[in-house]
Amino acid sequence: MPARGLRTGHRLTELGLGAAQFGNLFTETTDDESCRAVRAAAEEGIRYLDTAPHYGLGLSERRLGDALRATARQGVVISSKVGRLLVGSPATAHRLDGDGFVVPAAKRRVWDFSREGIFRSVEESLARLGVDRLDIAYLHDPDDHWGAASSSGIAALAELRDQGVVGAIGAGMNQVAMLAEFVRRTDVDVVMVAGRFTLLDQSALDDLLPLAGARGVGVVAAAVYNSGLLSSTAVDGSASYDYGAAPRSVVERAARIAAVCERHGVELPAAVQYPLRHPAVTSVVTGMRTEEHVRGNAARYRAVIPEALWEELHLTGLVPDPARTR
Repeated sequence: MPARGLRTGHRLTELGLGAAQFGNLFTETTDDESCRAVRAAAEEGIRYLDTAPHYGLGLSERRLGDALRATARQGVVISSKVGRLLVGSPATAHRLDGDGFVVPAAKRRVWDFSREGIFRSVEESLARLGVDRLDIAYLHDPDDHWGAASSSGIAALAELRDQGVVGAIGAGMNQVAMLAEFVRRTDVDVVMVAGRFTLLDQSALDDLLPLAGARGVGVVAAAVYNSGLLSSTAVDGSASYDYGAAPRSVVERAARIAAVCERHGVELPAAVQYPLRHPAVTSVVTGMRTEEHVRGNAARYRAVIPEALWEELHLTGLVPDPARTR
């Protein structure tokens, strides 16, 4: 699978595996399913894998590490995230986690972008993953913590980068404005933007992507199916959009985009290729729980999409084509 490089020298395959579902996101999975998904990813040439302590209170990192030891670690780029420390919470261990992961709430998340918090977070992630360094470390969802994240947080990551404990540093968020500020004001190597560079939302095109391109900062596009609405060939109005109910206008627009895709012999989920049309985008990461998910996403990534489809979407005003608007 082709890969695109960061300025740090790391090369990310154009399709990456997002391991949030390894942490029992919304429903339970198993160690074996996670292992088979990672093995399938290796067979498909997917060599970029993303996780976070937040995902299943550490379960995703642990499962990913176990799966890599059972397959092959060499040549794989691993990213994880910092900003939420996991603290023991025996008083809530009898309950399920309240953040969408089907795991016991034996730990709780504590926001911490201090130097000590970042160092501790990375150390604990390394232990769960069973590795001695992280290829990429992102500040995770610092929306309400700009002051600490942009000062002590990014400085701590830069210190770890200088030590060789972390390879590349950045931030991952569901918004573009603050990510653009990180690119503009701090020494980040890469940012992960979720849900803001898709067939239905191109807000990353306005400021973030041009700025990242000009400054040599890589962009990883995540949540390209907008949490469900773009994941099926036929648009399902009941599917979620940005983790909530989809507005009627958005459903109708998705249906029009799907109709254009059908006229050109392309299935809507091949939208996974759309962000890669911008040169600042290094990789597209999609959530994958099982071997079947991996095979399906790899097939969508490899689907042949005629230029006429992008041209029609662009000329009709449905979806701007980055290859034509730059």
